Amino acid sequence: MTQPFTCDWLTAPLAQPNAEIRRLAHQRQEQLTKPPGSLGRLEEIAIRLAALQNTQQPSADRAHIAIFAADHGVAVEGVSAFPQSVTAEMIRNFARGGAAINVLARALGASLEIINLGTAHDMQALANVRDCRLGPGTANFVHEPAMTWEQLSQALAIGYETIERAQKDGQQIFIGGEMGIGNTTSSTALACLLLHEQPALLTGRGTGLDAAGVTHKVAIIKRAVALHWPQINSPLDALRRVGGFEIAALTGAYIHGAQLGLPLLIDGFISSAAALAAEHIAPGCMQWFIFSHRSAESGHAAILKALDADPLIDLNMRLGEGSGAAVALNLLRMACALHNEMATFSEAQVAQKN
Repeated sequence: MTQPFTCDWLTAPLAQPNAEIRRLAHQRQEQLTKPPGSLGRLEEIAIRLAALQNTQQPSADRAHIAIFAADHGVAVEGVSAFPQSVTAEMIRNFARGGAAINVLARALGASLEIINLGTAHDMQALANVRDCRLGPGTANFVHEPAMTWEQLSQALAIGYETIERAQKDGQQIFIGGEMGIGNTTSSTALACLLLHEQPALLTGRGTGLDAAGVTHKVAIIKRAVALHWPQINSPLDALRRVGGFEIAALTGAYIHGAQLGLPLLIDGFISSAAALAAEHIAPGCMQWFIFSHRSAESGHAAILKALDADPLIDLNMRLGEGSGAAVALNLLRMACALHNEMATFSEAQVAQKN
């Protein structure tokens, strides 16, 4: 089927990191009062951020976190340990400031917005939640595509608009998070289609399934892959068929962030599945991805390998909500502080290695 809409912005050129700034940042690291390479990946972070931000004074002080929330029709297949009502309940928790990402955003002084793209259970409008509902969650992709082309277009555009707001507010780093019961199933199916991998190799416990639950989840994803694989004609079509509203919004945010040259701190498995989709739709996006942590979800390793990614931390996390990226943000801040504020050998009048 031909797409009944045009997303011309998806094909806009991507920003390019500044190679000369990268060279100068590397040169500065070699002049700081330490043995070259002794700060390990903190040096790499600072050099990379300098090139991405086009400045010799990189910074991660101004960070924006956006949480995209939505339900998944496939949840009715019993693929989650939690009921679908939890998505709406967690949106209310976000609005009240009681979730993990609220705590982390406050501790970091980061701006935070919550975006509701559609829940299976009715919700009233909430003062602290941006209402972008596209429907009562996606359709059950075991039987039909998760989204219409129009819903996919709208979800991608919501991600685009989120990045526009972040840039206008002068943000230096963007963190995308998600919430949606059933979204590890959606992300796994998407990764299987994009990577041509078997569901058994990528399917994990999600919200805490037991062994029998994982076996059932694998069977559900196998059915979905068998249904959709013969009909897929593009990465966008794969996203439409098995993705979620929140995954598509993340994908749109990552593509537009790369277009505008906004560094993107990627969270865990679900965010990485959206990053994988973004790279397949707009090759080169991955230059703007900084992978924060290694998720305990089993399919994450395959996505990281495909994107040539080495996350900064491994704390056995699998919460989502952008929480792993938020925890890693302070590493970026420390890397920038060291790069910008340490004295050089000549400034400190310290003798260098012979």
